[in-house]
Amino acid sequence: MDQRKSRDVQEAARRFAETLADSYRIVYGQAAESGERQQRLAREFSDLVQSNLREQAEGGRAAAQQFTEQAGRQREAGQAFARESMEAYADFLNATFSRYQAGTEQATGAAREGLRNLSDTTTGLVGTATGAASSAVGATADATRSAADTATFPIPGYDEMNVDEISDRVSSLSAEQVQRLKDYEQQNENRQSLIERFDSRIRAASE
Repeated sequence: MDQRKSRDVQEAARRFAETLADSYRIVYGQAAESGERQQRLAREFSDLVQSNLREQAEGGRAAAQQFTEQAGRQREAGQAFARESMEAYADFLNATFSRYQAGTEQATGAAREGLRNLSDTTTGLVGTATGAASSAVGATADATRSAADTATFPIPGYDEMNVDEISDRVSSLSAEQVQRLKDYEQQNENRQSLIERFDSRIRAASE
């Protein structure tokens, strides 16, 4: 009887030990599985964070590069506009100077042609009548001087201008040209306001 109870106790102890061992194995297995799952989740989270950081860094580099390229295009556009503006202004000045030079040459050519015509007329008159040659030559010489004076007068159309119009053109003339205007004015209209303006310009040019 005692032996049977002893065997029963031993059997119960053995089953308890096996059950306890199975429980420990289950707990350890679950713990290991949980640890692996946590490690896997930790790796996935780390990979996700690194991926986001890389995407943000790449986005920042792309935005910085785009901004740099845009700034470069704006700088190039500004430089091109400045060059085009300078070239257009230079072309305008060249065209203006060319028209002025052409007009001056045309006026000079017309004056020379007039002098040649007058000279030819004078020669013909001298050959036609010896008695009238002296007076004709004198009249022709006067006409020649008048034509030359008109062609080279500092301000064309001077007699048709008023005081303000003449005064506006004096500042661009030399002292010799202004002195010529002064002499002409004193011999004709003799307007004191103009003569004072001429004197002021002559003094300024001589300083």
